[in-house]
Amino acid sequence: MIAGIGIDLVECNRFLDWSAFKKQRVFTKKELEYADNDNANAEKHLANFWAAREACLKALGTGFGEEIAFSDVSIVHNDAGSPELLLAGGAKVALKELAGTNATIHISITDQGDYSAAVVIIEKQD
Repeated sequence: MIAGIGIDLVECNRFLDWSAFKKQRVFTKKELEYADNDNANAEKHLANFWAAREACLKALGTGFGEEIAFSDVSIVHNDAGSPELLLAGGAKVALKELAGTNATIHISITDQGDYSAAVVIIEKQD
């Protein structure tokens, strides 16, 4: 059963003007390293990560704030290179409240030209 769906669309160039401090405040060290490894497309990767975070929060029915910090939602890549969401802190608590302890999170990220988009589906297991 689907417990939540979220989608987000972001302009990639939004991250061109971000200072290193702001990037470090929002993104994890692994995310920044991943983006820096493809310097020509670093902003596109950051936009992908941002869109994924926002889509996840929409699927959870929350937002960033006192309950959920930027660092509570991050993107990692599995051995095949596919993105996966990693939840901690308040985001992990919100997921448990929404869909229980056996929830499955599906994520799809894409980018085209100046835009990045992500879709997140949270599936509650019976």
